[in-house]
Amino acid sequence: MDSRRVSLRIRGRVQGVYFRESARTEALRLGLKGWVRNLPDGSVEAVAEGPPHALETFVSWSHRGPPQARVTDVERADAEALGEFITFIVERSS
Repeated sequence: MDSRRVSLRIRGRVQGVYFRESARTEALRLGLKGWVRNLPDGSVEAVAEGPPHALETFVSWSHRGPPQARVTDVERADAEALGEFITFIVERSS
């Protein structure tokens, strides 16, 4: 199976709106592995690995987020999968 990696930086009203847990639920539904966390500047960072079609679905979801979120920008970086994750988790804020 072809596996890729995507790193996202999501900005807008994305903290305090259940974004991280919603992202975890969506990633697990799609069979992705990785993590999501809040950053001190108010943005959310996520790293996900999995099949390219599932990653594209996750990236599209990240442009919307959960109902209370208001996403204004998503930065994206693609790379080869490293295979370092077991599941998809919510990490503590950095």
